[in-house]
Amino acid sequence: MAERLYVASKKGLLIYQRDAKRWRHASTAFIGSPVSLSLASPDNKTVFAALNLGHFGTKLHRSTDGGVSWTELATPKFPKEDGGDKDAKAPTVNGIWSMEWAGKPGALWIGTAPAALFYSGDNGETWTHNDALWSLPSRSKWMGGGTVDTALHSICVDPRNSNRVGVAVSCRGVTLTEDGGKSWRVAGHGLRAEFMPPDQQYDPDIQDAHMIVQCPADPKVWWIQHHNGIFRSGDDLKSWDEIHTAPVSKFGFPVAVHPKNADTAWFAPAQKDEFRYPVDGKVVVQRTRDGGKSFDVLREGLPQENAFDLVYRHALVVDDTGERLAMGSTTGSVWTSDNGGETWALLSAHLPPVNALRFA
Repeated sequence: MAERLYVASKKGLLIYQRDAKRWRHASTAFIGSPVSLSLASPDNKTVFAALNLGHFGTKLHRSTDGGVSWTELATPKFPKEDGGDKDAKAPTVNGIWSMEWAGKPGALWIGTAPAALFYSGDNGETWTHNDALWSLPSRSKWMGGGTVDTALHSICVDPRNSNRVGVAVSCRGVTLTEDGGKSWRVAGHGLRAEFMPPDQQYDPDIQDAHMIVQCPADPKVWWIQHHNGIFRSGDDLKSWDEIHTAPVSKFGFPVAVHPKNADTAWFAPAQKDEFRYPVDGKVVVQRTRDGGKSFDVLREGLPQENAFDLVYRHALVVDDTGERLAMGSTTGSVWTSDNGGETWALLSAHLPPVNALRFA
């Protein structure tokens, strides 16, 4: 099946399909409803869609025919807390912030707000709450980053060993399991939170990592777009180094790493903190090809005046070739590039606000 681009938007899930020359709109699902995320199998037959319906709660749907028809699934639920209070209520899942395949057929992880991790081994029919992560003693220091709830927004399943999973939380930073979720350890040493008092800035339990990615071909290399900077780990999460060379802004939400070249990564910078729009009203992409020593500012085909496009953490993606990228914004624009971001083509400027993109 041809490559697809899934656009999760505030008014539905739009599916585009690539032919020999360009992207064409193939279908729309959940029209009028806010779709937070999607996840598709490599053959595009199995597709998950997460919805956040506000008053009506968080919903999860699955298609097994490439998006033609959909079945609503039970959403992950927290177990009732065992505190001896018969009237105690379990926390409520207030949003699905991340979805990734777990390295085995029919297995996937979901990250939620409040920050928790759930596992399914049967294509979403049932879910198991990861109590080990939820019960970490450091959780008392975690806090929401731009939201009331903490949010587990990034899941990286190590291509070398699917039992090795790194997750990122706003605000907690990076946490790693090497035994499939039975135990967890902090993996954010070196991250810096400039919004904290000086004696707390390097506390790994309060870091606001906006997005983390791991290079598939060189999995010891990880990148973070942090609230106050760009960081890189080249030693498999033993430590992080802050990158100080970003030319436009060190603030932003997404990061995408080249699947074959760990030194190449893309970022969508913005003006912080309360402003959150493109610097000088110009939409650009910052790309490094030397591990952060230097950056190119890519702007051809992107709006260069009076732009208010913010790119969310899951709305800048690269495909398996490392050459094709897509980027969506809060103003309903989606751009694609076929040459590593050197030039961009506008797919549409008239979509609903874009929450997330996904190639498959």
